[in-house]
Amino acid sequence: MGGDHAPDEIVAGALAAQREHGVRVLLTGPQARLSQALTAIGAADELQVVTAEDTLAMNEGALASLRRPRSSVAVACQLVRRGDAAAVVSAGSTGGIVATARLRLRPLPGVLRPGLAVVLPTRPGRTVLIDAGATADPKPEMLVQFGQLGVAYAQLTLGVPAPRVGLLTIGTEPGKGNKFTRRAHELLASDPPHGALPLSFAGNVEGGDLLAGQLDVIVTDGFTGNVALKTLEGSIRFAAAELRAAVTGTRAARVGAFLQRRGLRELATRLDAESHGGAVLLGLGGTVVIAHGASTARAVTAACLLAADLARGQITEKITQRLNPGRSPARSGHFLRRPLRQAQPLRTGPAATGGRTAIPDKLEAWPIHSRSSRSGCTTRSSRRSARSTATPTR
Repeated sequence: MGGDHAPDEIVAGALAAQREHGVRVLLTGPQARLSQALTAIGAADELQVVTAEDTLAMNEGALASLRRPRSSVAVACQLVRRGDAAAVVSAGSTGGIVATARLRLRPLPGVLRPGLAVVLPTRPGRTVLIDAGATADPKPEMLVQFGQLGVAYAQLTLGVPAPRVGLLTIGTEPGKGNKFTRRAHELLASDPPHGALPLSFAGNVEGGDLLAGQLDVIVTDGFTGNVALKTLEGSIRFAAAELRAAVTGTRAARVGAFLQRRGLRELATRLDAESHGGAVLLGLGGTVVIAHGASTARAVTAACLLAADLARGQITEKITQRLNPGRSPARSGHFLRRPLRQAQPLRTGPAATGGRTAIPDKLEAWPIHSRSSRSGCTTRSSRRSARSTATPTR
């Protein structure tokens, strides 16, 4: 239910992910509204709907996670927490999603705050930027953990065996930056604490080098990272518009563009944000992909594919092993003690057979309670857990 074009574009993208790519999808939100959207595109029985009474508006921030404990995002996170789904995909408010996911999924052992990772379209290889907006005012120690999260993400998605890590600041010299970045540089250059795996720290990097492709992972605080990311997005849109005007301005330019159409098409694909899927919230006990608020159906499909690949690649287990080498994720102190279930057939027809994520065939109703409400909400799960509810307090 999140996004500027929700729920119609979200439903269409989810349906395409299931029909064309075999990704098994559950929709969370108001039953009547989602059924109407499915009927409008001729897929009334192809996607299963899990009822959620409330939704987060696009202008709501972190506090909405407490005011709306029965939102569609909260229900989706709860399904992942209980093992009835493998990942959460949402195009809603970033602040509301991050706060809700932190509350429902909880950080992994040793993770202070989650980090939002995005892949930049650099050459020759791609670069992971973390944090892109999850934690606006972190401590220097958290940037070391962001480096660990980014390394695990780069190893899984980019296929880089030993990613090189850089720190975003105002100069390449070690002493450049404010007190926060100078301390973060010292921590990144020293041995990681608590026995975590070492980082290949390459030093500071300036904003002008974000797209240089010299590093595999660039760490920063969420405020700076979000500003840098949106600046890059605006610059790319401006450059694309100027290039389009230049290659269509004259007859000779149009002929040249026709001769270079293959290269221009490849460039447009690399710079198309909708083909990358979105940002990934790392460090929680479940996979969370946050798509752009203006996502179309094609962007939602890409986000579902990214989420399925990350869940299949066991990104949370890889992060746990980086921060706590030798610890078995199944025996850790984290609440997610049982593995996700194997895929079972849905009652949705032949178009949904085969897939990447796990969804049970039949779900029972179970409640979510919050401290601010004595009434529960009905979602769906396969078994009841005492840890899925909180006792109301006065």
